[in-house]
Amino acid sequence: MGLTTHVLDTMNGCPAEGMAVALYATQDASAVLIQQFTLNHDGRSAKPLFADGDLKVGTYRLVFDVARYFKSRGVALPEPNFLNLVSLDFGVAHADQHYHVPLLVSPWSYSTYRGS
Repeated sequence: MGLTTHVLDTMNGCPAEGMAVALYATQDASAVLIQQFTLNHDGRSAKPLFADGDLKVGTYRLVFDVARYFKSRGVALPEPNFLNLVSLDFGVAHADQHYHVPLLVSPWSYSTYRGS
């Protein structure tokens, strides 16, 4: 059915508007960039990352530019940053289902799950 993502800034209690994200298809040690995008006011991509019927069985990686996002919000981060890029590798076993990959993030921690 498709693939979507959503990022919540748990430090400030808001969607992570303006965070840069990249989506890759992965196989073994290789990764091929599919697209890059910036999250909207709701912390989401403007459109699904794969439209209905375009998502394929396989492995993928979402890379979230966490440090740049928090720096843009005026957060003083140590150098080097504790979190810089957060990469989430996940598998799609059923291309006919919807996959939602949310990220809850602060400059010091993150969590994810398969959403609906």
